Amino acid sequence: MKFLVPLGLIALFAVAWTSQGWAGVAMVGGGVVMWGLLHFTRMLTVLKRATDRPKGWVDSAVMLHSKLRAGVNLLHIMAMTRSLGERLSDEGATPEVFRWTDGGHVSVTCVLVGGKLASWELTRPAEADNADTHATANADADATRPV
Repeated sequence: MKFLVPLGLIALFAVAWTSQGWAGVAMVGGGVVMWGLLHFTRMLTVLKRATDRPKGWVDSAVMLHSKLRAGVNLLHIMAMTRSLGERLSDEGATPEVFRWTDGGHVSVTCVLVGGKLASWELTRPAEADNADTHATANADADATRPV
């Protein structure tokens, strides 16, 4: 798969050369350079936004969990969270595991294989589950209590 992009570029330059000569090669070269600069600018913008936030922080882990889809890369996830993920795996280990946590201690753990998101999991703290259970039990008791 990685060899398709260079082969496509070579084919594009060859077509440009045969149809327009050096002018065609210059136009295609300018387009390729512009695409590279746009990608580089986007990457720097995402990283600059990530420097303003704590590592592994997200506004809402539940919203992040709902927006994730398989196959997106780490840069896309960082653009959504505006934060670097907290690395849970060892440096250079495969798969890479990152976690983002919100203010309510709800976290999303992402597993990336080959630089692409393979799976993710939403984890809620145990205290919140117990509080929800107690709140539901109290609401049921209040509903059956005579007025």
